[in-house]
Amino acid sequence: MEFSSLIFILLSLAVLVFAIIFVPIVLFIYIYWKDRKQKQHAILRNFPLLGKIRYVLEKAGPELRQYLFDADTSGKPFSRDDYRDIIMPAKYHKNMIGFGSRRDFEKADFYVKNAVFPKQQEELDVDNTKQIDSKIYAVQEDNLLSRKEKLENKQIQPWLLNDKHAVVIGPHCREPFRVKGLIGMSAMSYGALGENAISALSKGIGMAGGSWMNTGEGGLSDYHLAGNTDIIAQIGPGLFGVRTRAGDFSWDLLKEKSEITQVKAFELKLAQGAKTRGGHVDAEKVTEKIAAIRNVAPYQEINSPNRFHEFDDVPSMFSFIEQIRNHTGLPVGIKLVIGSPDALEDIASYMRESGTGPDFITVDGSEGGTGATFQELADRVGLPIKSAVIIADQTLKKYGIRDRVKLIASGKLFTADRIAVILGMGADLVQIARAFMITVGCIMAQICHTNRCPVGVATTDPKLQKALVVDEKAYRALNYLVTLRESLFRISAAAGVTSPILIQSSHIQYKDDYQRVCSLDDLIAKDFPVSVSS
Repeated sequence: MEFSSLIFILLSLAVLVFAIIFVPIVLFIYIYWKDRKQKQHAILRNFPLLGKIRYVLEKAGPELRQYLFDADTSGKPFSRDDYRDIIMPAKYHKNMIGFGSRRDFEKADFYVKNAVFPKQQEELDVDNTKQIDSKIYAVQEDNLLSRKEKLENKQIQPWLLNDKHAVVIGPHCREPFRVKGLIGMSAMSYGALGENAISALSKGIGMAGGSWMNTGEGGLSDYHLAGNTDIIAQIGPGLFGVRTRAGDFSWDLLKEKSEITQVKAFELKLAQGAKTRGGHVDAEKVTEKIAAIRNVAPYQEINSPNRFHEFDDVPSMFSFIEQIRNHTGLPVGIKLVIGSPDALEDIASYMRESGTGPDFITVDGSEGGTGATFQELADRVGLPIKSAVIIADQTLKKYGIRDRVKLIASGKLFTADRIAVILGMGADLVQIARAFMITVGCIMAQICHTNRCPVGVATTDPKLQKALVVDEKAYRALNYLVTLRESLFRISAAAGVTSPILIQSSHIQYKDDYQRVCSLDDLIAKDFPVSVSS
């Protein structure tokens, strides 16, 4: 070896040793000196290095808990098992498990009553006449350090209701809305989600057929129309999409939206489960596109009013609903949060007296999600979905108007067994939001309100949205939705009925902590003993 080469190697080793030993020492000294002098954090003034480690661990804590320390069934708001229950159908069109359930059967809960003689598959009232071209992942290799999957073409069945069981919203409207899939996408605005996420969901739900997507209060965008899916256009107190620049309601813009073929109904948003208040969007999310759709100034924070200025009581709200229905010919509904057993009394009573009212009521449970809200509202205001749906169904029956209005339930109803129970409690249809977000890539980072969603779902940042490939994620939304439908028919067969539309309260049992069992009918009769309908 030449002397110059030896010198070069020794110098390189010296530099490496210096980098390994002295650079960290210098860095630690700098951090120690800097943190000892700052006045904001007490722990850093006394213990600069240990305090810094504490803050690093605190920052990484949510991810560490989610992936390493939380049990599969304990994570909030969705556990790892919950996440799996969404991802498996979405990617693989499967929801099989092995060995047994991890549900805690000792806890009080509701169960679907199985029939001694269940229905055979050929006895089900299902429309599977038209196959759907989908794509699913096939696992080729699954080892500790490597996993290989291949996206393959596959034809799947749609599992739609047959024509006689189709749910008709607004049967007396000029253009009723016929639904052959009991599950749709809950309100998610363009702005809360980026264009790639909205486009993927629209295309996936559109390919499934028979279902719908709700625009959210942000207004109807081209991305909601990207797929051939039916639309419920939501109108919030901010009137986005149907307002003038000054903020006044525009009947011309409403008519313009109603003439779009895919728009099947309008929904007035009175409240949302996670935020019984007006919506919020941070300024950085309000791009020029979003501002144009909402008719607001770009890159300015949006806080819509807590309620509509157009009405302030039940009669004036019904009058506004009637005006919209007559102006568009489409069904009109309301979205609300139920806070007590008497919450719907005024609405139901006036519906009976006046013969008017909404064509559907969306009941949002307090366990529902949102892009941005305040902790105190999400945790403590409004009732969860099971209690809320029972109250809504029984109140409408009490006043003899249940057949005039459809109930749509939303609030963590992301598996078929949850949906079956809520149908038995009185819901006609179900809407899902966060589970659909997961199908298009959401990893539950819980920073939806920051515009920094790492997977490009809840962000309008073009760079972050590149992560979300629309054509691939659309098939995941499709597979998830169709698997839910199939699973609902499977539960129906087990319960001895030919369609999930026939699941009633008599099919639901309640088991308490002491293992005592009673029917849902008995629970309802105890709490709603009086009827004024006769």
